[in-house]
Amino acid sequence: MSQNYFPRWRLVSGTARGAVVQPDETMPLPQTVAMGAQHVVAMFGSTILAPLIMGFDPNMAILMSGVGTLVFFLFVGGRVPSYLGSSFAFIGGVLAVTGYAGSGPNVNMGVALGAIVVCGFLYALIGLLVMWVNARQGGAAEWIDRWMPPVVTGAVVAVIGLNLAPIAAKGAMGGSLFEALMALLTILCVGGVAVYTRGLVQRLLILVGLLVACVLYAVLANVMGLGAPIDFSAIGAAPWLGLPQVTAPVFEWHAIGVIAPVAIILVAENLGHIKAVSAMTGQNLDRYLGRAFLGDGVATMISGSFGGTGVTTYAENIGVMTVTRIYSTLVFVVAALVALLLGFSPKFGAVIQAIPGPVLGGMSIVVFGLIAIAGARIWVVNQVDFSDNRNLIVAAVTLILGAGNFALELGGFRLDGIGTATFGAIFLHAILRGRA
Repeated sequence: MSQNYFPRWRLVSGTARGAVVQPDETMPLPQTVAMGAQHVVAMFGSTILAPLIMGFDPNMAILMSGVGTLVFFLFVGGRVPSYLGSSFAFIGGVLAVTGYAGSGPNVNMGVALGAIVVCGFLYALIGLLVMWVNARQGGAAEWIDRWMPPVVTGAVVAVIGLNLAPIAAKGAMGGSLFEALMALLTILCVGGVAVYTRGLVQRLLILVGLLVACVLYAVLANVMGLGAPIDFSAIGAAPWLGLPQVTAPVFEWHAIGVIAPVAIILVAENLGHIKAVSAMTGQNLDRYLGRAFLGDGVATMISGSFGGTGVTTYAENIGVMTVTRIYSTLVFVVAALVALLLGFSPKFGAVIQAIPGPVLGGMSIVVFGLIAIAGARIWVVNQVDFSDNRNLIVAAVTLILGAGNFALELGGFRLDGIGTATFGAIFLHAILRGRA
């Protein structure tokens, strides 16, 4: 790579079978645009599902995902291929502090937005600290691993899914037998796509499963009259272009105490992303770790300031890069620009808002369950030794603190389940670590 802040992207064809396009390379414009659109499709299902579950404006969420991706690109100097989309790690905290019932706009979202901004600020500070450690002595990734080894990060990620389990189950049950059965049918749709398809369709299981479930719901409700029909009138009335709804953040200590600890999760996600890309490209990207944290933190602060969700790097886009072997960072600039166009389309937002509640309930069960299993997968991949009593105690206590929503209140500062589990896992591991 060049020593300039931005690389001098070399033009390659990228069409040969099995050819690898590195982050500092680029393809002809038509191929770059096509790949950028593919990355938008990959992140689409999760990025629109998260704001719907929290009662946020999906137009603003996808607009801020595009803005966040461009911010990240600037901070890492175009060296790390990544798309920033809505983070599911914020869902539990947002629902806890706003009391959102799962239908319509979240009228208390301002309180959550203030906490998201503070979380982004804390995340950015961690990025600055990592940059300082790298500049002074290097090895920031090893330093993070020492304080947040796989047993800790796996437990904390699993806790996010387990903490949300009651909310997912309640949303899936709905108010009638038809709604409950439709939620279960949605789960089967996603499972069918995950098991019986291959290639890109399989990697887009959230999006494809959502589309199939919506079609089935329309047949059962709109055609056969078994449930509340989908209302398409808002889609027809919505204009093609317009500004999304801007919501100002409100800062309250209680909400900050619940949501700010999510910064630890974002660190773990981003660290895993950079390690994965380093392994796939054969390039050591650890030197950009602090800048990546800082860029993600600033992007989250910007998103929360206007009414968007917190953002993070996306595993879905890692999957696309794995399949295509195209890691050019310019592809993600195109993807961000496409997301910006979608964010300025109220008609797109109306289509998203028309997704039936039972379908969202079923998707919530799948997504939250996948988050919990992702934590367990971290243990398996990193071969965490549970015959070691230290690992056993850290994981066991963390899971129960989070799943049971154990809360601590210190003056006006309150930590709910995810927060106590996160900090509890880090401190407990540090205390029990002892000598090597």
